[in-house]
Formats: sequence, structure tokens, C-alpha cells
Amino acid sequence: MSIARGAAVQANVVGALILRELHTRFGRDNIGYLWIFAEPMLLAIAVAALHAGEHLRYLGGLRPVPFALVGYGLFIAFRSILTRAESLLEANRPLLFHRQVTLFDMLAARALLEGASTLTVLTLLLTVATLLGYADPPARPEVLLGAAVLMLWLSFALSMLVAAAAQRSAVFARLLHPFLYLLLPLSGAFYVLAWLPGGVRELLAPVPLVQIFELARRGLFAAYDARYVDLPWIIAWCLGLTLAGMLALKGVRRHIELA
Repeated sequence: MSIARGAAVQANVVGALILRELHTRFGRDNIGYLWIFAEPMLLAIAVAALHAGEHLRYLGGLRPVPFALVGYGLFIAFRSILTRAESLLEANRPLLFHRQVTLFDMLAARALLEGASTLTVLTLLLTVATLLGYADPPARPEVLLGAAVLMLWLSFALSMLVAAAAQRSAVFARLLHPFLYLLLPLSGAFYVLAWLPGGVRELLAPVPLVQIFELARRGLFAAYDARYVDLPWIIAWCLGLTLAGMLALKGVRRHIELA
């Protein structure tokens, strides 16, 4: 089988898995598949509403509503991809009887679904916030899109490690959810590095998750100087975690019993 033929087959597999995920998670009751947009939208609106009464700008000219929307919106995607990876095998074990379906495909389908949902919701909410006067159009939309893509890449790479670890350790699976909640205030979703004391900033600046949020603020606000962003560093982390995740999935696949 040629590389092009193999890629086409795997693309069809991932597409079918996306449709299956949509049906099993949301079904066709009430608003059906639209829940994939409604759930993150409601959460992001609730967070942004807490800042809607703040007419003053944050330090550095950052407007609070778009700041909260993008920060929490991207973190929702990060958290959703990782938490759904923890339950991957229980929901999809029978699919592994098909040779063409792999754990990688299942995780890719979920990450793409979350990515499409996140980008659609953020685009819609930022547009509405701009029309209502709570936000300005993104200063560098291509940079903001790049930050969102990097967030999804990082989340997908970590989701492979999470799926492999959850299969080997029940304790890890139980600790994942509280860990992600504790991670929220440290992730960079609601602060920028320039606001922090020097020692704390030096500690958090190398974290790729924090760097991606810094890059997103660079794309969102014209006045923001993302001096601490190191794009090659972020890409190196994503590449390294992707390789580690693929090796982890390959190792754990041998221990999965289908019967």
C-alpha cells in the first residue's frame, strides 16, 4: 500500500471515528450535535461575564473580556482532550478488533473534534464581544490561530501519554481530574508573565502551556509585547511529547486484552 493510499485510509478512519464520537456523546435529542459548541460556549460566556463590568483595561492595555474568553476557551480544549483520553479505552475497546483502527486514530479524532469546537466558539464569541464593544478585533489573527493550533497539538501529544498511563494505573486516572483543576490558575490562562515577580516568572516561563497563552495574547492584543515567547521551544516540546506519546501507545497496546 502506497503512502498516499495509507494516508487516505487513515483519514477515512479518523473521519468515521469523529462521526461516531459525535453520535455517542451527543446523540440526536434536544439540540443534538450542537451541544459540542453549546457546552464550551456556556462555560466561556460565564467566565467572560464576570469581567464584563470591568471597564478599565488590565495592566498593559489588555481588555478583560477577550482576555478571559481566549484564556478559558483554550484551557477548556486542553482539559477536555486530556480528560477524554483517560476514558478512551473503556468507550472504544471493541473498535480495536478492526486492524485499521488504532489508539492514535481515536485520540486524533477526539482532538480534532475538540479543536473544531474551540475554534468555532472562540470565533463566534470574540465576534459578538467586538460588536457589543467589549473587545477589539484580534490584532494578529494568524498568530492567535497559530497559538490555538499549538495548544491543540500540545494537548493531543499529552493525551497519548495520558491514555497510556491511565491504562496502566487506576490511581493516575483518579488523580488526573483534580490535577487539571489545580493546573488552571498556574497555566497562564488568567495572567501574563509580565505581571509576575521575577523569580516566579523565571519558574513559569519555560512551561510550554504558559508560552502558548503568551503567544495567544500576542495575537489578540496589539499592545502586548510577548517578549518571553520562544516559538522553537514550544515546537520542540510538542515534537518531543508527540514522539513520547506514540512510543507510549505502542508499548501499552501489547498489554490491552480485547476479549
